[in-house]
Amino acid sequence: MLSTTLTNTGQITLPEEIRQHLKLVSGSRVEFVIDEDGQVKIFPLNVAVETLSGILYRPDIQRISLEDMETAISEGANDWT
Repeated sequence: MLSTTLTNTGQITLPEEIRQHLKLVSGSRVEFVIDEDGQVKIFPLNVAVETLSGILYRPDIQRISLEDMETAISEGANDWT
């Protein structure tokens, strides 16, 4: 298990192994999330958009137009009022 020390200003230095695993470099941004079990998770926000290509692809999904998407969003928003 890796550990680090919190400074008096609330800062930490991520261990090198963690930085390498998350592909973090100087200036990288990260997000912290507290999950339903109270565990704190860290997510890199430096993901290149190109690496996301196709992650939502499912062969059985039906393509819809932008107009259809806007209609669905509008109908969904109306459910909130």
